[in-house]
Amino acid sequence: MSTEKDRVVIFDTTLRDGEQSPGATMTHDEKLEIAELLDDMGVDIIEAGFPIASEGDFRAVSEIAQRSKQAVICGLARAQLLDIDRCWEAVKQSERPRIHTFIGTSPLHRAIPNLTMDEMAERIHETVTHARNLCDNVQWSPMDATRTEWDYLCRVVEIAIKAGATTINIPDTVGYTAPVESADLIRKLIETVPGGDEVVFATHCHNDLGMATANALAAVAGGARQIECTINGLGERAGNTALEEVVMALKVRGDIMPYYTEIDTKKIMHISRRVSTVSGFPVQFNKAIVGKNAFAHESGIHQDGMLKNAETFEIMRPEDVGIAGTSLPLGKHSGRAALRAKLKDLGVEVGDNQLKDIFVRFKDLADRKKEVFDDDILALVTATTDGDSNRLELVNLRVVCGTGGPAEAQLEMEVDGQDQSATCHGDGPVDACFKAVRELHPNKARLQLYQVHAVTEGTDAQATVSVRLEEDGIIATGQSADTDTVVASVRAYIQALNRLMVRRSKMGPGADTREISYKEMG
Repeated sequence: MSTEKDRVVIFDTTLRDGEQSPGATMTHDEKLEIAELLDDMGVDIIEAGFPIASEGDFRAVSEIAQRSKQAVICGLARAQLLDIDRCWEAVKQSERPRIHTFIGTSPLHRAIPNLTMDEMAERIHETVTHARNLCDNVQWSPMDATRTEWDYLCRVVEIAIKAGATTINIPDTVGYTAPVESADLIRKLIETVPGGDEVVFATHCHNDLGMATANALAAVAGGARQIECTINGLGERAGNTALEEVVMALKVRGDIMPYYTEIDTKKIMHISRRVSTVSGFPVQFNKAIVGKNAFAHESGIHQDGMLKNAETFEIMRPEDVGIAGTSLPLGKHSGRAALRAKLKDLGVEVGDNQLKDIFVRFKDLADRKKEVFDDDILALVTATTDGDSNRLELVNLRVVCGTGGPAEAQLEMEVDGQDQSATCHGDGPVDACFKAVRELHPNKARLQLYQVHAVTEGTDAQATVSVRLEEDGIIATGQSADTDTVVASVRAYIQALNRLMVRRSKMGPGADTREISYKEMG
């Protein structure tokens, strides 16, 4: 049975270490938003920033400290009295403030300020004592601890504890250590350093060798009770331990890691996507827990197993991290079982012989496309003439845009065989064009996705535009390529509307594909 002693404290440094990723700077309002999401999710400590780094960082940390409802709000400070004073000014309005002060203790880092071992030891004593006189919650870190001489590391950790530090963080600053070393280091420090069993030991792992999460969990096995991490593993160079990975590992593998955390895991996906958006750092498709493909199965064997029992290929439920459900995208590796399930999901019942014929054509299509969408599947089973499936066709388009005012689109389109035209204004050329299409073909379709990709480099690159529309639960996509991005956008939008009409006719009035999907998967 887990006890309070087994509880792992989650220390999130997305707003400090994460924001130090080149290009990941967030605005003031974005920092406040992310801090609120972290607080709401149940993160124990939020390292809100580096108050002395800039006036903007100070304001952000200060306002986060005032707004926080339950999390400890922490600020970072170098081993300098001015830094620590500035940090305290920023966090002191929090109901639960913390000062985190650090200094590099390895030979490489001691050489930077040109301090001897004794001189550095004295500075550690002075600065930690000063911080503790201001705040009763003080964290101290020997930066590059995993490359610091063992005897000296024990010496400075003892000094920090005696000076009043309540948390000792052991950073693997350059991602150099391995899991067995990480566990041994924490264990030996707790056993060796006087007072080590009376403070909380923390671990801060970087991912330079791809072992950050493994090292963090190993440290917990060695006795650490605080994990420093970031959303999506954001951080300098290769990043940090990812919050979502350690939290779900503790949840899923309680049999070998009898430790627990109180994070609301159902909010993980939402905050992951939000951090990705505000930082500008996309999440890789195969990223553990939060990647696009983390709960997606294309292989025929995997899809067949998932349709029979989700536990065959998933060790956690998508709903546990805030995802609606498993995805079974169809591609060249998919099998008959997945294709039949997809057809049922789309409201199409087929016999064995018809499925065999469709499957042959599906495989041929999948060899030519990276991903086969729902409307592609319907096209395989629907004997639709061009006239039936293309009720809308682009005839001519002229766009005027620039700095002088709103963009204007003059659109000529064939609607059910008749030429029609419209002129509309919008916030940019694409918005004006889409408004013109809707004027000529009124609809309630909601734009779920608008994406532009350059096929080649250079100013003459061909752009591929993807559009996804949803109307009453029915989803259709359109895609078009052209050296003119606006033209490609309109063609993709029109194609999606054409496919939406075909799908609506096949599904019947009032059908909701999402409801069908949930019933079939249930």
